[in-house]
Amino acid sequence: MNEWEWQLLEDKTAVDHISLEGIEVRVGHRVRLRPRHGGDVLDLALAGQIAHIQSLEQDYEGKVHICVVLEDDPGRDLGLLRQPGHRFFFDSGEVEPLPPEEAQPEAALEQPRILVAGIGNIFLGDDGFGVEVVRRLATRALPGSVRVADFGIRALDLAYALQDGYETVILVDAHPHGCSPGTVSLVEPDLSGIGDQEQPVIETHGMNPLKVLQLAATMNGSLQKILLIGCEPATLGGEEGTMGLSEPVDSAVEEAVTLAVKVVEELLHKPTI
Repeated sequence: MNEWEWQLLEDKTAVDHISLEGIEVRVGHRVRLRPRHGGDVLDLALAGQIAHIQSLEQDYEGKVHICVVLEDDPGRDLGLLRQPGHRFFFDSGEVEPLPPEEAQPEAALEQPRILVAGIGNIFLGDDGFGVEVVRRLATRALPGSVRVADFGIRALDLAYALQDGYETVILVDAHPHGCSPGTVSLVEPDLSGIGDQEQPVIETHGMNPLKVLQLAATMNGSLQKILLIGCEPATLGGEEGTMGLSEPVDSAVEEAVTLAVKVVEELLHKPTI
């Protein structure tokens, strides 16, 4: 997407609700899918399904499209993270509102407050630290207000996820900062002025956290609070790369998992002012 296209998107007025058959519906509301006749096989399969509105997207011509995730989709969390294959787009005439008493979603499907994002390249030695931490963290019983996701090197996916209004985003990554290998640290990056910088060019198959945050800021992401759980790497794979964590970094994974759980608990129990 070029600069002109970005500008077109940024100039669009945000859409937070629309009217369907005289009923106001918003992001998160439950609806029934009624694809128009003559659609493809997938449309026929989705007819009558209950879905949750994930976003209301406005195109260049001002037309609003309804993006939904299916209520019965086992991978609906991936849809809420804007992953392909779990999000579906419909025109307003293809979506039927439910009665008000049935429109509100279950609490478990409401937008989480905290995102824990593992990032890194598993083919570059200790750069895969964040990926391993969130893999183990995903097995922990966490509240529904917390989402744990492995973004790997998918920078654009993370930039889009940062648009979803999380109160806090916890990045987990290798963090070279001059300590002994395996040292785990909790850092709150200084984001002041990050949105004033020129929009960065990011690699579609690479992950530079600073560039992702800069891109998210230029896309009008809130970036309310960003934390980093980092680990000093021993090796980043060398010229040819290597899979697997070094011994000191592998030993630090469980420490990072424990730290992430502690930070989440403190954030959730911190009184709002």
